[in-house]
Amino acid sequence: MNDEWLTVAQTADGTDGPRPARNQPEPPEQLPDQPDRAQQPDQPQQPDQARRRKRRGPGPFTLLVLPALVTVTGVAAFLALGGLPDPWTDDSDANASAGADIDPSYVPWLRKAASACTVLEPSVLAAQIDQLSGWSDDSDELSGQKGIAAFTDSEWRTWGKDDDGNGHASPRDPADAIMALGRRDCSLAKKVTELRTEGRVNGDLVELTLAAYAAGPAAVTEAGRVPAEAETYLDEVQALLPRYEALDREDSGGAGGPAGALLTAPVSPLTITSPFGSREHPLTGVTKLHTGVDFAAPQGAQVVAARRGRVVFAALTSAYGNRIVIDHGTIQGKRVETTYSHLSSLGVAVGRSVEAGAPIGRVGSTGLSTGPHLHFEVILDGYYTDPRPWVVPNGV
Repeated sequence: MNDEWLTVAQTADGTDGPRPARNQPEPPEQLPDQPDRAQQPDQPQQPDQARRRKRRGPGPFTLLVLPALVTVTGVAAFLALGGLPDPWTDDSDANASAGADIDPSYVPWLRKAASACTVLEPSVLAAQIDQLSGWSDDSDELSGQKGIAAFTDSEWRTWGKDDDGNGHASPRDPADAIMALGRRDCSLAKKVTELRTEGRVNGDLVELTLAAYAAGPAAVTEAGRVPAEAETYLDEVQALLPRYEALDREDSGGAGGPAGALLTAPVSPLTITSPFGSREHPLTGVTKLHTGVDFAAPQGAQVVAARRGRVVFAALTSAYGNRIVIDHGTIQGKRVETTYSHLSSLGVAVGRSVEAGAPIGRVGSTGLSTGPHLHFEVILDGYYTDPRPWVVPNGV
């Protein structure tokens, strides 16, 4: 632990169905062999009969065989040049559902539900629903759970709404059920975030949220982590996550830092006065993990966001003083959050979206601090990590 309390940092293959084959011309009808006129005996004709004979029309070969051959040749050439434009145009929702055996119409609702809070990803909601119901909207008569998200009547009265605007809120309506599950999960995510901010629990926020869903927030609080009774549910959901990763829209931009660094320097210049690692606390004398890096900076110096993200915490704490936490989403497959502590003032509020380099506060010495500086942390998938390789090229 660092010189302060541990606090939050805020993350069946299917196809579109077989495409109907394009119509191919049927092979030409085989005609019976025609007798050779040259072998037929000559019939005597009168000159006037020959003159009065009507002109013969096209024969069977001309009417049937020749057009078929022309058609086959034309189609083959047309397809060789690219053929008709594909009617199955590139659609992000359909593509996202291609790696998972779900209805593509569910994808926008999964993304909308997950966007309500920074902890959730669409893949998490999808894996939950898969674990709960296997995407079946049948009712469980024994438990009373209904719909793909397995809501009971009492749970639905708390979380259910008519989200798709069809005039009826029902747990058997997939859109309503997905959005209700998102609201429920986001409420749990908020609770476990507060618990981790207060230093009462530790662990990845997604795992803590799923554990709270399975066992309740009280069980998570009592255990201080994922409780044993939630581990089976958590393992089952996590085993399903890879199936739905295509649903997630990863944040791959917004760093704005120097070449080789993924994060922008939160203050300038970068002068490290206390590195990440075990140290003796300058005020308490206790040796423990220093969970971030202290950057020297004068009182009131500008502090900026290290990367594009969303503010998930901005308040005064007893140890960190004025503290800001920004969730940056997923970077290189890991959920990344940054924290900025001991600030003299807060320039952003919870819920605010910020860009890399955007001002968020001022350097100070609030909380347990010996003087003005910025205590900066990087939290990777719920665990503190050395910020230097993230901010400074080559970890210098």
